[in-house]
Amino acid sequence: MKKIIITVDGWSSCGKSTMARQLAKELGYIFIDSGAMYRAITLYFIRNNINYQHPDEVAEALKNISLSFQLNEATGNNEIWLNDQNVENYIREMTVAEKVSEVAAIKEVREFAVAQQQKIGANKGIVMDGRDIGTAVFPNAELKIFMTADVAVRVARRFKELFAKNPSITVEEVKANLELRDYTDSNREISPLRKAEDARVLDNSELTPEEQMQMALNWAREKINA
Repeated sequence: MKKIIITVDGWSSCGKSTMARQLAKELGYIFIDSGAMYRAITLYFIRNNINYQHPDEVAEALKNISLSFQLNEATGNNEIWLNDQNVENYIREMTVAEKVSEVAAIKEVREFAVAQQQKIGANKGIVMDGRDIGTAVFPNAELKIFMTADVAVRVARRFKELFAKNPSITVEEVKANLELRDYTDSNREISPLRKAEDARVLDNSELTPEEQMQMALNWAREKINA
């Protein structure tokens, strides 16, 4: 069966990773969480007190970063490893969320991550999510999906996710962080978030997970069988 590249871009907290992961599983494809890669780089910078405003420090730090995805047999998911440590849970903390958009906007960081992503996707049969996958990483992907949802819906989803780990967090904090990330992602100089001209829009504000998955699967099978 023909294999294709599927990109899933969109705004923060639209459920891109969850949907992309499930889509990959349904198709028997490899799921690559590009956001997890940028979060892991950010985590390294935080842990090692890297001044990411300083190009030399960034360049030196990137030489010491090794990223990989390994299967967690207990969950059945591919999880991000940073220098031989599983950091899947650490990268979801608010301290990382507050810095990741700034780090991801750095030219050298993006070049480092994109090179790894393109290498992984060379043989196709992948689903990758992020913010510039369909525009910068794989502009020739056979299927590009752009996910969106109402801001209020996204804030509620993100709050529910973070509250389970940090009961002291407030809705106001989550909303402020989301708005900052939206602004940074769409206004950065290098590969800003935007919808590719040939992307299909999936607004899941009022869709169930099952409905959005069926929509994406139909689009994928349409391209695979073309």
